[in-house]
Amino acid sequence: MKKFHNRKGGFTLIELMIVVAIIGILAAIAIPNFLRFQLKAKSSEGKTNLAAIRTSEESYYSEFGVYVSALASPPAADMGYNTKTAFDNRDNGADAGFDRLGWAPEGWVFFNYVVVTGTGDAIFTATAQADIDADGTGQTWGYKKGNATLGFEAGGDHGNGFTACDVTQLKPETVGACLSTYGQSVF
Repeated sequence: MKKFHNRKGGFTLIELMIVVAIIGILAAIAIPNFLRFQLKAKSSEGKTNLAAIRTSEESYYSEFGVYVSALASPPAADMGYNTKTAFDNRDNGADAGFDRLGWAPEGWVFFNYVVVTGTGDAIFTATAQADIDADGTGQTWGYKKGNATLGFEAGGDHGNGFTACDVTQLKPETVGACLSTYGQSVF
């Protein structure tokens, strides 16, 4: 029998090209999915912290009979696109804003948070806003307690120029997106 190849080891150029092509195809599938996963993970910060603000507001209300307003914290001027910022209660003083509630997020944050209280009725709205995908369009999550029907102004001023939350679009007593596209990837 005659041997046609006297190959001792290694890979041929064709084999290496096939492996590179397979890796390229896998990367083309994996990278957009990874970016979408990152966006959803960043979005969850806003929703989770709004739920914590709601709990703090309800605890405060059960003890003192009023809800607490809080200015945009951290201030929008301190926020960068798609970067975390140290939380800073914009309402200075130990008895103002989020300090009065006894709420502060753990660690640094992507979102800034606002609470607006209503007069007369036991109502408040809490909103969280950030530009987590750095596309120049803010993403806003909100929560409303009671019949907060004031529209955009009830969502509070985050001070960053993005569209405020139209709280009339939110389901009462549920943390949700102010627009249906929030939380979705642009990739």
